[in-house]
Amino acid sequence: MKVITRELLDQVSAEARQNPRLRKNFNIHPSDESRCHRLLNAIEPGSYIRPHRHLDPEKDEAFILMSGRLGIVTFANDGGVARTVMLSHAGGNLAADIPHGVYHTALGLEPGTVFYETKAGPYRQLNEEEKGVWAPEENDPQAQAFLLRLRSLFD
Repeated sequence: MKVITRELLDQVSAEARQNPRLRKNFNIHPSDESRCHRLLNAIEPGSYIRPHRHLDPEKDEAFILMSGRLGIVTFANDGGVARTVMLSHAGGNLAADIPHGVYHTALGLEPGTVFYETKAGPYRQLNEEEKGVWAPEENDPQAQAFLLRLRSLFD
């Protein structure tokens, strides 16, 4: 049995703070080829995940907040914001299920944000159809400005 402890959450958060991308996964599933992926995803404020979708009908994703505050944004196909949800223990929203085919991103809204993520495997890199082409790539100079606009949705 694998047990998720407060110490593990703190460890993964510390590793995220040291990572240039300001996030760190801790896989619970044994390999990228596993049919069911279960992982902790630590994401610090300032980390940018390019909006994307999963077209495989088996790749719905579930996010369950473990600590911190997580902003989730879904988008229309043209990049317009469709919905925002903040996961927070204080606010009462604790989990979200994102259907396949829906463009989405997640934002760490406070230090120490960690969520438990589940989705179908195996791991495959996103193809061009799954990337939000209307959003900057992760290493694009415009990415931080885009992230700040998304973050303002939760202020």
